[in-house]
Amino acid sequence: MEHPINILERYWKFTAFRPQQEAIIQSVIEGEDTFALLPTGGGKSLCYQIPALAKEGICIVISPLIALMKDQVQSLNNKGIKAMALTSGIAFSQLDTLLDNCIYGNYKFLYLSPERLQQELVQERIRQMHVNLIAVDEAHCISQWGNDFRPAYKNIKLLRQLQPTVNVVALTASAKPNVVEDITKELDFIKPKVFKQSFFRPNLAYMVIHEDDKYYRLETILKKHKAPSIVYVRNRKLSLEVSSFLESRNITSTYYHGGLATDEKDKHMNQWLHNTKQVMVATNAFGMGIDKPDVKTVIHLNLPESIESYFQEAGRAGRNGNKAFCVILKNNSDEVLVKNQFLNILPTVDFVKQVYRKLCNYFQISYGEGEYSTFDFNFNTFCKTYNFNSILCYNTLLLLDRNSVISLSKQFNNKVTTQFVVPNHVIFNYLEMHPDFDMVIKSILRMYGGIFEHITKINTLKIADKASVSEQRVIFVLQQLEKDEIITLNLAKTDAQITFIEPREDDKTINRIASIIEQQNQLKQEQVKAMLDYTNNDIICKSIQLLTYFGETNTNPCGICSVCISKDKTKNTTDLKRLQNGIIELLENGELSSRAIITYLKTPEAQTIEVLKQLLEYNIITITETNTYKLSHL
Repeated sequence: MEHPINILERYWKFTAFRPQQEAIIQSVIEGEDTFALLPTGGGKSLCYQIPALAKEGICIVISPLIALMKDQVQSLNNKGIKAMALTSGIAFSQLDTLLDNCIYGNYKFLYLSPERLQQELVQERIRQMHVNLIAVDEAHCISQWGNDFRPAYKNIKLLRQLQPTVNVVALTASAKPNVVEDITKELDFIKPKVFKQSFFRPNLAYMVIHEDDKYYRLETILKKHKAPSIVYVRNRKLSLEVSSFLESRNITSTYYHGGLATDEKDKHMNQWLHNTKQVMVATNAFGMGIDKPDVKTVIHLNLPESIESYFQEAGRAGRNGNKAFCVILKNNSDEVLVKNQFLNILPTVDFVKQVYRKLCNYFQISYGEGEYSTFDFNFNTFCKTYNFNSILCYNTLLLLDRNSVISLSKQFNNKVTTQFVVPNHVIFNYLEMHPDFDMVIKSILRMYGGIFEHITKINTLKIADKASVSEQRVIFVLQQLEKDEIITLNLAKTDAQITFIEPREDDKTINRIASIIEQQNQLKQEQVKAMLDYTNNDIICKSIQLLTYFGETNTNPCGICSVCISKDKTKNTTDLKRLQNGIIELLENGELSSRAIITYLKTPEAQTIEVLKQLLEYNIITITETNTYKLSHL
């Protein structure tokens, strides 16, 4: 068997493993059931990829994230390693062929969603495969106490029956002690080898800053640290707004959210990865699988929904080992906002039943039918049809997706079908009258041979590319051709696809998951409370707070977080006395705002505000109606 370090050097060009990686890989190679808890950036994927390459046969990888599966497969294929992912939308006949390739085609990796394991064809073919390892990625999804619990993960145990002699490796970046215990139990581990890397990142300074003017503070931080940064925001609209604000302040910025077309996502991503843009402003859709080592600051402009998601997002900073900053900017309105965003929009069991019934009616699915039928889905139209609150409805669809009632794939495109209804000579006469339509029409005719005989689905982006025009121009030409009765046209916009995984049984379908819905709502409330406690606790070191949440004890203050810095500075009474005198001397020349005082004296804000409070308390200074400070005797 080839030594793991040789495989690492040949395919990944690294000459050494990260902490814990080699021990985990050795455990997996030796056939042990292995649990690996490695924080974000710890290199989890290599812990199953290298053992799978060292042994004969194929590794089955279970993952809930389609985008990450595709990225992993692409990355492996680029290295000359045969890998495939069975995602949704694959026809039965194609699925049959792909599974045969896994048996006979020397493939090394098969990526599956947990839902795929429910299909008999998939189970039958897995039984015939020479499987060398089962890897469960994002393993916290198997625990009902884990972040993003997915009941379909419970099906993974089935793999142990299909391949009883094969060992399992479970991997996650964030799991509390009770979740770790739950994972090993659910996966039927026997004497598991458990590897936990400490969550402590000595180079990360966790900062929670109270700031009424968040945009001002954001600009200040990014101009001070002119290095790659990520700014996380609450929604798509804000990602664009904040990015535009930064650009207006001469800070190069781009943005990323789930609603962008794939080419736009790739363009914006590459601008940031290659340092053409300093800042990526993004929703939580951004970051999975991103391993940019030189991120200097990760700033949360809005409070995250849980410590788990915050730790994962903040952990994208400082992967090169250099000092980096993880900043949460908060103000008095944030607590209400976070509750509105994450708690007040939790769907009740009754509301889930209502949405599910309407969804089935919308697509005219009869009772007892609909299993594995797929439909293009315009979310906004659906909400308007039934007068649903869009956020509550969207969360309900996500809940149905997580619980394997439906599969929701988000995609934004134009679905266009057309047919030419006039003979050739009429088209050429028409082109003489409309020469500016020439390239578009000829591109369509050359790309779609049967377009005179039957209604044909066309790709407006590909036509635009062939004709060297914009997609909007192609759509304009098509609409004009329809108006002039040259073609029939069906131009439908879709923002998602829905696949019904179970046959329709109305309330019975939802009753099966009712207890899970209620338990997950309770968990979400606990997670939000933990997040608020973290942001409001200015006494205990921020790093200790995070480590304690994940079950680590015997920890020491980090010395670099917002709490530690504040304590260090307030210890030095001589510095405070000097600062008091400096403020009094400044104010003898006239009133000033706190911001102006900080700028003049070049002192830390927390310390300056503290001294201003003391001077107000002793009536040495007063605050004016315009929120400036002046000496009391002036």
